[in-house]
Amino acid sequence: MAVPAQTRTRLTSDQRNAFAAAYLGWAMDAFDYFLVVLIYADIAKDFHTSLAQMAFITTMTLVMRPVGAFLFGLWADRRGRRVPLMTCVAFYSVVGFVCAFAPNFGVLMVLRMLYGIGMGGEWGLGAALAMEKLPAERRGFFSGILQGGYSMGYLLASLAFLVVNSWLGLSWRWMFALSIVPAVITFVIRSRVVESEVWQNADQRVRQTSTSLRQLLANRAIWRRFVFLVLLMTAFNWMSHGTQDIYPTFLKATDDGGAGLAKSTASWIAVIYNVGAIAGGAVAGALSERHGRKVVIIFCALLGLPVVTLFAYSHTAGMLVLGSFLMQVMVQGAWGVIPAHLTELSPDEIRGFYPGVTYQLGNCLAAFNLPIQQAIASSHGYPFALAVTIVPVLVAVAVLTAVGKERRGVRFGSSETSLVESGEASLASAR
Repeated sequence: MAVPAQTRTRLTSDQRNAFAAAYLGWAMDAFDYFLVVLIYADIAKDFHTSLAQMAFITTMTLVMRPVGAFLFGLWADRRGRRVPLMTCVAFYSVVGFVCAFAPNFGVLMVLRMLYGIGMGGEWGLGAALAMEKLPAERRGFFSGILQGGYSMGYLLASLAFLVVNSWLGLSWRWMFALSIVPAVITFVIRSRVVESEVWQNADQRVRQTSTSLRQLLANRAIWRRFVFLVLLMTAFNWMSHGTQDIYPTFLKATDDGGAGLAKSTASWIAVIYNVGAIAGGAVAGALSERHGRKVVIIFCALLGLPVVTLFAYSHTAGMLVLGSFLMQVMVQGAWGVIPAHLTELSPDEIRGFYPGVTYQLGNCLAAFNLPIQQAIASSHGYPFALAVTIVPVLVAVAVLTAVGKERRGVRFGSSETSLVESGEASLASAR
């Protein structure tokens, strides 16, 4: 149960910096990803490619993220969280900025794939570092705020699109150039964060028992949970991308059942539903401290089902605002629990690897959502494409969450979360 507010201690400067850096890094992820979603029609026009080809760019970016999560995750479990995270930020900052100068579609594709590798390590390592440093009794609340960083990034991308494209009439290239600003701020804040004490203690335990990372990863129980979490994250990412990626195009499209709204109106709707997403994540994350991680996720997923009709089949701007706002409250409300839930299910010794790779593999498997929705929209219309892909996945999220485990409020660095101390790993051969 959550600790009463009056007994809560103030966060230290290091805890605040760790959380701020994770939040900004995650916002940066969404900012850059949704830049492409918002401008891919303009890029397609300049490079003389189809919308289906441009949609494939977002797919390939997501496909490369597990590579980054794997590499940076293993590095973080062997050498600590801080340096790999700073390397992630530096790498994706440079690559994201260079996208502004891509001369053709092929070069842009390669750059977006490289960007996917750099960004692949961000979420898992940032969430692990932040959750390891924050008080256990406040983990749910800050989890919701942290995940809201993704919606904040989307909101900022929508505002940037309004200013750069709609108001100033500048090229899409300026959108990529802007991405360097939040990345630099993130890098500066992260440079002030000290190493995770939980990782240092876990690393010491592993060294004392002569245990290798390979031996830890050979545990069957760890891989069974790993496969389950990949399935859960696939459903979650399909839920998120299925309600976000094609929606701006649906709002602006004049054919295939699109809403036919002006660019500026569609952008303002995106701003409004991202406000709902931020609010939903914060509220659901806080509620998960009292009612449990699984209960809140299932509640949000099921409440999203009756909203689908309003979200996908409305015809007026007002009803589309209401439908998209409510949908993102539910979708991102469920997501708001995930940073805490996933890190709590991850052992201390491999927390750099475990949440990031499971999340990014799920993201990769859900990466084909946008091309699939675009193809269905071309033959059956946008409303049907949205509904037919969203309804099943909301049910899948609820069912998978129900059958999974929960470790709410577990103390990192204790025998509850240590593979070595709990004896979950088969370490006899290492002694």
